Amino acid sequence: MDTICHIITKLELGGAQEIALYAVSHLDRTRFRSVLVAGPGGMLTEEARRLPGVQTFIVPSLGRRIHAISDLLAFVHLVAILRRVKATIVHTHSSKAGILGRWAAWCAGVPLILHTVHGFGITPAQPGFVQRLLILVERITGWITTYWVTVAEIDARKGRQWGLFTTNVSVIRPGIDPSPFRQPLSPADRQRLREEFGIGSGEFLIGTVACLKPQKAPEDVIAVAERVSVRLPGARFVLIGDGAMRPRLEALIHEKGLQDKVRLAGWRRDVPRAMGCFDLLLLTSRWEGLPRVMLEAASAGLPIVATRVGGVEEAVVQRDRVRLCEAGDLAGLAAGIEALLAAGGGGASPTTGDKHRLPVEFHIEEMVKQYQSLYDRLLSQRRNKLASRSWSPASS
Repeated sequence: MDTICHIITKLELGGAQEIALYAVSHLDRTRFRSVLVAGPGGMLTEEARRLPGVQTFIVPSLGRRIHAISDLLAFVHLVAILRRVKATIVHTHSSKAGILGRWAAWCAGVPLILHTVHGFGITPAQPGFVQRLLILVERITGWITTYWVTVAEIDARKGRQWGLFTTNVSVIRPGIDPSPFRQPLSPADRQRLREEFGIGSGEFLIGTVACLKPQKAPEDVIAVAERVSVRLPGARFVLIGDGAMRPRLEALIHEKGLQDKVRLAGWRRDVPRAMGCFDLLLLTSRWEGLPRVMLEAASAGLPIVATRVGGVEEAVVQRDRVRLCEAGDLAGLAAGIEALLAAGGGGASPTTGDKHRLPVEFHIEEMVKQYQSLYDRLLSQRRNKLASRSWSPASS
């Protein structure tokens, strides 16, 4: 039985983390042994420890920030784990774990090394020299990478342009399970949840679901709320998520006098129910891979206003219910919200009988099937290669 080891950094609530957890827990156990390695301190850490049939290791020194000593310790720890579990395939996620994990796999003699790009760690917020350095590091690490996976076509094109890979890459979407988002709330439950968010009768609820970090530009949500509330006094905004930027956002809300307009709700595990009481989803990201939250909102039948970054355009399911703007275009985002609310009044309207609302490529079961198919293909190629090496005319 082949051992598949997925490596990721902090198990916070996020797309890459949820994808890794789902993948290791849903691989065919008659063919694959699943191992998960992650850094400490995430909200999903205990959930990962409880995954049935999955061997989980938490590496204390595996953090997101670059730190020479901690990173060296994490590297040594990773090499020891991979030798111990005798991994056949190492599959890394996220930039930091992707670099350390792939080099640790190479040093541990792991035959097949894969990496999924959930949006590159090379971002517009970085100085040019930092971007060039990170591209060089990814290019060098690409020499030991057997195969790459991207979640969006745009990242596959970008990686080829940077010289990271040529043909050894596939696009595999970060799928979701749409069924929880297609279950409409009863009018009473919807009203109770809206009241919990401070929404009164006749008011609109614009929701954002994201980590409070620079990538998601949550300060732009507040700036858009300030603009929209002038034209639509009944508009209210809620940010579901948490992170290092929360104190700054709280101060900004008070500074703008938006305490009754914008609410920071923290992380919630009932996002499908929360979306059921939204009137519209707002995504203000400055860079992205492929945002699963857009697939979730589409499954719930929500109109969406988002920034045109990364794979966002590839995640558009219902074009007549989506408005896209350039990153940082506060006026455009505000106008998009006003236009969509005026056109249809907003609100989730899932059509449970429409099985084709979300294309199959965006279903999480399809993602696992494609991962398994990729693993099988690479393992078969390796076996054939070993067999050809062991054969020689002298031995026949």
